[in-house]
Amino acid sequence: MNGPLDKATAKAPATLGEGCLSRYDPDDLNSEDGTDFPGAAQLWERERSKSEPDKD
Repeated sequence: MNGPLDKATAKAPATLGEGCLSRYDPDDLNSEDGTDFPGAAQLWERERSKSEPDKD
């Protein structure tokens, strides 16, 4: 019998470490992994300024 994940189309990259120290292996990552979010810095600044109280 085949494993239930054998039909999956997406696969996670290899990991290093175990438990809390588990992380993706940087040597296994490529341009297809992760996200491209060029507006992240601007969004962060906008959201951060919303949460700061106005100073008089």
